[in-house]
Amino acid sequence: METIKLDSATAALDNPTVDHFRFHRPHAHLASTFGNDTFALKAEAFARFFGTPLFLGAQTAIVVIWISINVFGVTKFDVYPFILLNLAFSLQAAYAAPLILLAQTRQAARDTVHAEADAQHREALAVANEQRQEIAGQNAAQMMELLQRNTELTELAQKLIQRVEVLTAELHAKLVQ
Repeated sequence: METIKLDSATAALDNPTVDHFRFHRPHAHLASTFGNDTFALKAEAFARFFGTPLFLGAQTAIVVIWISINVFGVTKFDVYPFILLNLAFSLQAAYAAPLILLAQTRQAARDTVHAEADAQHREALAVANEQRQEIAGQNAAQMMELLQRNTELTELAQKLIQRVEVLTAELHAKLVQ
């Protein structure tokens, strides 16, 4: 009887200590949006902060306070057309837009490589499943062959038993005469 060897993909799926993220590991450098240095971490935190309710609430509060102070005459550092406030918004937009676009571009790159890694993993699973089905088919064929041989041996044993019984009866009959 022949032994069947599993390839590394099948063996890896059966082994609980295998790294299931092996297709994702080559892309680990993309984990951080801007890189791994201090500036990159601060820039990513800043870009993420722009979309939070805390940022929107704080910005709204600052604008309301800014306009209220200038409209009600507490101080007059930025009167009605609020040019300084517009300048502050423009400055914020000038820095926020590139950071957000960079974050989106890097996120798209991460999503692409993760999708490719997931596809490789699914392909490896499909190959392993195909191999398992092939092995199961071979095992079923071997079992059928063994069952056929067993049936043949059982029939042969039955014939031999009957032949021995006949011979025993003949021998007994000759001895008794």
